[in-house]
Amino acid sequence: MPFDIPGSKGMGDLKGKSPEDMAGQIRRPGAKNLKTEYPRSSKELLGGYAHLARMIDKARAREAGINGDYIYPCPLDKAFLTLVEVTEQDFAYAAKTRTDDLILEWLAVHGRPRSKKQIELWNQEMLQRGPDDDAKWDYFKKTRDAVDASRTDIVTWIDLLDLEEGRDVPHRGVTPEIVS
Repeated sequence: MPFDIPGSKGMGDLKGKSPEDMAGQIRRPGAKNLKTEYPRSSKELLGGYAHLARMIDKARAREAGINGDYIYPCPLDKAFLTLVEVTEQDFAYAAKTRTDDLILEWLAVHGRPRSKKQIELWNQEMLQRGPDDDAKWDYFKKTRDAVDASRTDIVTWIDLLDLEEGRDVPHRGVTPEIVS
């Protein structure tokens, strides 16, 4: 079915083309409905970065008004934004209007470049980040215990998020792992 709209002057060379003809020409990212599904795990790497894929999901959902209880930018998001030196507003707009791959290109232009080693160190710091004061520990333990009181081995925010969202969280005694 072509887009032949009487009186239409827009769409340039796309005028008269069907959606099948346009495949690959227009790619807007879809926002996950975080009222009914979870964002990606912070352990999922995107462009070598931990947490970036999750942050994109949350930013897109917020922009679409379907973020539910998820907060963008949360403290973990702010840590990433600080690392790449991008504002939360600029990132939210990029997430709303670009695919994951195009966000990586956008970050390469608009963010502060980081070496592979810097990214690896930041990823490890992010994965090992836990509460840093008594009030946060109290909140953390209350949340963890509400999900699974037996999981006293969970001491990082990212493991807690994965536990809350029903992902498999191996019993710790080792450093948290990144999913590629």
